[in-house]
Amino acid sequence: MFIHHVFFFLKNPESTADRAALIAGLEMMTKINGVKLAHIGKVADTHRDVIDRSYSISWLLIFETKAEQDAYQDDPIHHKFIADCAHLWEKVVVYDSEEV
Repeated sequence: MFIHHVFFFLKNPESTADRAALIAGLEMMTKINGVKLAHIGKVADTHRDVIDRSYSISWLLIFETKAEQDAYQDDPIHHKFIADCAHLWEKVVVYDSEEV
């Protein structure tokens, strides 16, 4: 199993239009071959010292293999998402992990 977890930091985090545009773009990517599970998340209402609440939207993907994730990275839908939505964020942080 391969986990791809992306955290988006919007330039205008209070903008509902920007948030909606990012979410719409992410939803389009669920159609990419190889995506086993996709989850779009917002910051949860949890408050502990270890929780980072600074991001705007999270994007969690599960693939069976790293090869499927590699294909996702090069898919035209993914490239279109970046072209259409990159102006919305100021920063992106990615955590990839594989089963031990």
